Amino acid sequence: MSLIRLDGVFNVRDVGGIPAGGGAIREGRLLRSGNLVAATPAAVAELERRVSHIVDLRDDQEVASAPSATTEIATTHLPLFLGSVASFFEDDMSLDEMYLQLLAESGERLVDAIRIIARGEPTLVHCTVGKDRTGVTIALALSAVGADREAIITDYALTASMLPPERNRRIIAFLEVQHPEAKHAVALATQSPADVMRRLLDEVDARWGSAAGYLEANGMTDAELEALRRALVDGSAVHR
Repeated sequence: MSLIRLDGVFNVRDVGGIPAGGGAIREGRLLRSGNLVAATPAAVAELERRVSHIVDLRDDQEVASAPSATTEIATTHLPLFLGSVASFFEDDMSLDEMYLQLLAESGERLVDAIRIIARGEPTLVHCTVGKDRTGVTIALALSAVGADREAIITDYALTASMLPPERNRRIIAFLEVQHPEAKHAVALATQSPADVMRRLLDEVDARWGSAAGYLEANGMTDAELEALRRALVDGSAVHR
């Protein structure tokens, strides 16, 4: 896994190098980030050099209020939250609850996102900050091809340290005014605890046998899972 500097974009990294199935996830094949609204021209040029397809997991309102600076890269919009993002704060939902709801309600869209990754093009997956929707999508894709679980969890947990402190201060101040009684609001907006992803993947195993089993239950075929493995795993690679 390697961090990537793109001016105007935060939480950018390539998950290549994570050990998987006797090899490693291919470098340059699967990237993740926050939104691209503030990407500078230089950052856009770098994205165009690195990425062939973008999977944008935000809803229509988020896209309209923060349109991506990229216009030349093929982009697929797959909103994962069926309700509004604000509703999670209003309902004071925990990260664990939100992720389980995501699995329950958005299985077909998660599969659609992972089908794009399975095409084998250099793909960037992002949402607003690249933490929750992106985190779950990336974790499922990597788990389905046998990537090392602790490495997947470490990648997810890294996000909290990559969110700009000023952004966090602004969001926390807003939440304290808007949702003063909420217990989970700050975690929803700013945190990515390793144990949350560990519990989610354990729950996937308990309910569906594996991440691949979850994807199959939501419409992914054996052939598509094999295409995903070929797209992501370099069996000859020695992981770092």
